[in-house]
Amino acid sequence: MRGQHHYKRRSKEPLELDMTTFMNLMVVLVPFLLITAVFSRITIIELNLPSGVGGTSAEEPPFHIEVIVRESGLQLTDGHVVIADLPKTEADYDLGALSERVMGLKRDHPDSNAASVLLEPNIEYDHLIQVMDAIRSAAVPVAEQPDEMMQVALFTEISIGDAP
Repeated sequence: MRGQHHYKRRSKEPLELDMTTFMNLMVVLVPFLLITAVFSRITIIELNLPSGVGGTSAEEPPFHIEVIVRESGLQLTDGHVVIADLPKTEADYDLGALSERVMGLKRDHPDSNAASVLLEPNIEYDHLIQVMDAIRSAAVPVAEQPDEMMQVALFTEISIGDAP
């Protein structure tokens, strides 16, 4: 019996994975991630991009407004004639005055919904959104209850482009 070695016989059965630790981690992690997740509301604004198709027609084009966003301020036109120049007030655009002018134009042209926002280069995206909000809708007081405000639609079909 010389040279006889005793080897522990290895089991031929596969080892089972212990999933307990992993399941404990998931039980804690999933509710934590759900609670801390930020549920953000995404708003999509439909824009009309200018088409490259040019054509001449005998009928007069419908009224539309153009707001040109410049470094120096806002310029409100009807496509041909400048209606208002609104210079910046202390490094900020005068959106209140723009909204008032646009409401007046909407009263004069209630069937028109077309508007264009034309930007100079290097205008911040946030300014574009603020101008679009100012011409798309406005808050007006309710007739019966002047302390309550109601949103009214102004020029909702907005196109964007580069300033001339």
